[in-house]
Amino acid sequence: MNKFLIKGGSKLKGEIKAQGAKNEALQILCAVLLTSNNVTIKNIPNIVDLRELIELLRGLGVETSPLVDNTITLCAKSINLDYLNSNDFLTRARKIRGSVMLLGPLLSRFGYVSIPNPGGDKIGRRKLDTHFNGLISLGATYFYDENLQSHGLKSDNLKGKFIWLDEASVTGTANIIMAAVLAFGETCLYNAACEPYIQQLCRMLNSMGADIKGIGSNRLIINGVNELEGCTHEVMADMIEVGSFIGLAAATNSNIIITNTRNIDLGVMIKTFETLGVNIHQNLDSIEIKKQGSLVVKEGLNGGIPTISDAPWPGLTPDIISILIVTAIYTKGTVLIHQKMFESRLFFVDRLIEMGGKIILCDPHRALVMGNNFDNKLNSANLNSPDIRAGMALLIAAISAEGTSVISNAQQIDRGYQNIISRLRSIGVDITRID
Repeated sequence: MNKFLIKGGSKLKGEIKAQGAKNEALQILCAVLLTSNNVTIKNIPNIVDLRELIELLRGLGVETSPLVDNTITLCAKSINLDYLNSNDFLTRARKIRGSVMLLGPLLSRFGYVSIPNPGGDKIGRRKLDTHFNGLISLGATYFYDENLQSHGLKSDNLKGKFIWLDEASVTGTANIIMAAVLAFGETCLYNAACEPYIQQLCRMLNSMGADIKGIGSNRLIINGVNELEGCTHEVMADMIEVGSFIGLAAATNSNIIITNTRNIDLGVMIKTFETLGVNIHQNLDSIEIKKQGSLVVKEGLNGGIPTISDAPWPGLTPDIISILIVTAIYTKGTVLIHQKMFESRLFFVDRLIEMGGKIILCDPHRALVMGNNFDNKLNSANLNSPDIRAGMALLIAAISAEGTSVISNAQQIDRGYQNIISRLRSIGVDITRID
């Protein structure tokens, strides 16, 4: 098991580049299954989850170039559907949540798909109903294989339909889009997720010859086509990583420049950090955070305690909530942070309390943070990373703390952040990996 050893308390300085977006890349890699032509993807982060997904695609028969300089070329000309029943596929697919996005493209192009319950972060119940119900609406038949413990879909001819999603699931929307682009007729997808990841997927598919209208809204019109061509696509910057580095700069009261940020896709996240008093200087494609004397929380009307909560896009992404909690520890003021969209995601807060953070965990969804205005640093601790985002939040806490901390289960952080050790060292973090 990997561990990180962190000597905290240092001021940081320098530039750090944001990687490509993990959540977009998972969708884009699966979308290559929709064509027999070459697809080149740029700005792919070289992280554990994406390497696992690439291995799944290779097992299916997708020809891939090596991942060099975050660029890869894939060709899904010959696909072996028997691989879906192999032990290798079942084992790999259970490791990563992204395997669920094989459903739409394989069903659409080949009329058959089967996957086990996918893996990923344990952040509460993450149902697959939206995926399967949407694909069944297009004409697929659902089956469950008791022997392999896998869910399957098959169809001879998908047909477009009006689909009202029961929830604006990002991965569910992606799956239905990828199925509908090759279905017969028109699909109207309402209450669709409209996150930048979905917008990027739609733009890529349109560049391949798909006909998708309403990009950026929650109502998508998809006219099915007979086939798709290849393309070259560049993955957007990872907004969660950008937010992580903003939180790191703020919590350590340091001067950091974040590059490759694609600010237009950050949504309300910048405004949310500004609510915590973080002074953010935005340039065309970079963000600068400077050392501040104090992070003053912006109170509500009549001096009310502000509430920060997550919501589907264009609301605040839930993946940044854990980073905001750590940032709030060092503010001047009090803020209520409400994690609405996922269960069991705030239990890591207990460790922040043990480190000296003044936090009341009201219930599994709400944390009241009373900032210390940099009067006291957190104490070092032995920590355990429960998932990618909470792991990064604990890492930021350890970097800001006095003394030496150890974070176990650090491979969870590696799943979402490329070369995190070397990049943090480049701005002055004293961190080493212990195997």
